[in-house]
Amino acid sequence: MTNSKPRHRTLRSFIAGARLLAMAGTAGVAVVVLSACADMSGIHSQASLRTAESLGLASDAAQATPIIVADTWWQGFGDPQLNQLIDTALANNPSLKIAQARIRRAGAGVSLAGASDGPQLGATLDATRQKFTANGAIPPPLAGAILNSGTAQLSGSWELDFFGKNRAALDAALGTVKAAQADAQAARVLLASSVTHSYFQMLRLNDQLGVANHLLAQRVQALKLVQNRVEAGLDTRLEKTQGEGALPDARLQIEVLQEQMALARNALNALTGQENNARALELISLSAIHSIAIGTTIPSDLLGRRADVAAARWRVQAATHEVDNAKSQFYPNINLVAFAGLSSIGLDRLLQAGSSQWGIGPALRLPLFDGGRLRANLSGKTAELDAAIESYNAAVIEAVHDVADQLASMQGIKRQQTEQRAAQTYAETAYEIAVKRYEAGLGNYLTVINAESAVLNQQRTGVDLGARALDTQAALIRALGGGYQAETTGTNITQLRTTETN
Repeated sequence: MTNSKPRHRTLRSFIAGARLLAMAGTAGVAVVVLSACADMSGIHSQASLRTAESLGLASDAAQATPIIVADTWWQGFGDPQLNQLIDTALANNPSLKIAQARIRRAGAGVSLAGASDGPQLGATLDATRQKFTANGAIPPPLAGAILNSGTAQLSGSWELDFFGKNRAALDAALGTVKAAQADAQAARVLLASSVTHSYFQMLRLNDQLGVANHLLAQRVQALKLVQNRVEAGLDTRLEKTQGEGALPDARLQIEVLQEQMALARNALNALTGQENNARALELISLSAIHSIAIGTTIPSDLLGRRADVAAARWRVQAATHEVDNAKSQFYPNINLVAFAGLSSIGLDRLLQAGSSQWGIGPALRLPLFDGGRLRANLSGKTAELDAAIESYNAAVIEAVHDVADQLASMQGIKRQQTEQRAAQTYAETAYEIAVKRYEAGLGNYLTVINAESAVLNQQRTGVDLGARALDTQAALIRALGGGYQAETTGTNITQLRTTETN
């Protein structure tokens, strides 16, 4: 007889456990049956990714010598001032800091998405002074009494991600992080390219200013010659007026170039984030800048070299997982919930053994009628995926176009420089002959001015072509990715998730 109560208690526990298992089994059957209610018919992506083969990047280019670009490619120009400017810009530019902030924000999204995949535990502690109704279901002596009540309890839940909703959300967040990281690298490459472009423009203007100053000195010297010839009765006031009129034109060109130099300095200061940084530069001639040897074909791995293309691809992967997440919301949510704690009426009894309470069991939630909300959400996510795919396609087409343009310009500039050098040699020879004929009284001053103008035009063209040649090299390096080392865009995102969480 002494063992009857423990036996009865054991029997009741066994029956309760069996009922709990039956509940779980019933929930499992319900999941299988009710999941058939998910209706996603007619909603699917309509876009497709462009491949390297479809862009013509897997033919002759695959046989070409690989083009290697360092991530500090600007050092190849051999100018310490340019290196310092770019280093300063990379350290101070607000655009890069914004990109870094976006990476941190995306990383927080990963942590938020990952938090849904594990057990949740919360604590509750409350105390209430309450008057219980005398006309309700609460019997005396509680009815009509004013008493204190308290609860101290731990509550936990664990969502069993059978259909991958939380996993898809986490993978989408990781894709967003990778896209933000690639965007930051693209911003870095673009900033270095912009500083290089502005610096070369300053050198170009400085060389053009040298040509203009040389022209002014030359015209001053020519005017003295005209004045001497007028005094000797060999020329008239017409030649003197022509000589005097050439001076304001030369000074005007100098003023225009100085204004452009000031604007170029302001642009460089803005890029580096330091006022008057460009004023301290010792401007050298463009001819002192080293050329960087680059290939003449579009590399077959171009799409993996460019950070903007990699960012677009990661956005496609993130959007794909967003669609997976939207699909999983058609299926049930299954949670294991449990609680354990103390509850009593009368705070003096809260810590007594009889105040203990606990519970455990499964919870199943399945949307049955939602007015089309889930289908609308899936349709919207699918449209976002199509937009991401087309954005990627636009990025890869623009990448190929960009490289092709820079290669065409680089090759064209080389041919133009060859012809310009020949033309300048002929113009300088013609000018020397015109001056000698004028000094000997065999020609007029107008011939000298025309010959001088031809030389000036060729010198200006030579400076512009030299600047374009260097600028195009920098632009081609940027178009080739600027040394960006992309992770394989087809990498399994689950591997990346493991790396991120570690």
